[in-house]
Amino acid sequence: MKLLVVEDDRDTSDGICEYFKVAGYEVTAAYDGENALELAGLYSYDLILLDVMLPKLTGLAVLHELRKSSNVPVIMLTAIGDEYTQVASFDGMADDYVTKPFSIVLLEKRVKALLRRGKSGDISCLWRHKDVTVDFAGFTAEGKNGLIDVTPREVMLLRLLAEHRGKVLTRERILDELWGEDRPVFDRTVDSHIKNLRKKLNLDCIVTITGVGYKLEEER
Repeated sequence: MKLLVVEDDRDTSDGICEYFKVAGYEVTAAYDGENALELAGLYSYDLILLDVMLPKLTGLAVLHELRKSSNVPVIMLTAIGDEYTQVASFDGMADDYVTKPFSIVLLEKRVKALLRRGKSGDISCLWRHKDVTVDFAGFTAEGKNGLIDVTPREVMLLRLLAEHRGKVLTRERILDELWGEDRPVFDRTVDSHIKNLRKKLNLDCIVTITGVGYKLEEER
């Protein structure tokens, strides 16, 4: 698997590259936005790790240009934790978002999950249930009365459940997959997001497994 690591901090870049090389990946490093776009245009990569704050072109600008011609999976890496930057990343069709400092082990898990998702191809960008259609790529939802206000994290949670439909996902697993090192203090955060999904999208297909977690049963 070929990774492009776009990070202007040399120590951080070297650490990421070395870890993934040892893990068996073929890794290329870029240190600014212009170089990242040049490499992405010349070579084919299976996934791009993209810092937001870059010289010459920002990570968001690079993502915008990439999405004009490529659907390569992109994980944004940044020290910025504000909601605006996260929403802008997802609006630009990033596949995931990791806030520094992060666990390199969890980062690899996210990389593997994205690569596995792309390889399997068993989940469409559009998910439908009764009168509701959710666009996983565009982070939007629509019902019979028009657009439904959903957050990027709610869409990511629904996609995670859809990718593992019929299987129980524990709260711990969901927190690891969607929050990683930014795990919230309150352990009821997952329950709150599930409640919002059920209410906003009128979903009766998300089943609670008491004391364990949740699963998606689309047949219900």
